[in-house]
Amino acid sequence: MSEYPSKESLEKIKNWDMTKDNPFELADFICAVWNENCGVAELAGKRVKTLKLWTGGWSGNEDIIRAIMESDFWTLYWERSIRGGFYVFKNIKEVKE
Repeated sequence: MSEYPSKESLEKIKNWDMTKDNPFELADFICAVWNENCGVAELAGKRVKTLKLWTGGWSGNEDIIRAIMESDFWTLYWERSIRGGFYVFKNIKEVKE
């Protein structure tokens, strides 16, 4: 994606219902709206996933990080942040319906 994330996308991240909606789908959505021309989004793992995000200093990616910080996703999966815009979210387990 080369565009700035929409307000709707940021609200979707903030308001993702972790009790009803699959966290894998949110991680995939974050990767879809992430601007990889300026940073990197990497989702890896089979049954348990790790999401690594590098903002590249781009304000749109920084806004996505702020939206994640305001969500339950941050509370449940954030593992670490490193100066320079690097974030790691671990143990994202699939919710089976």
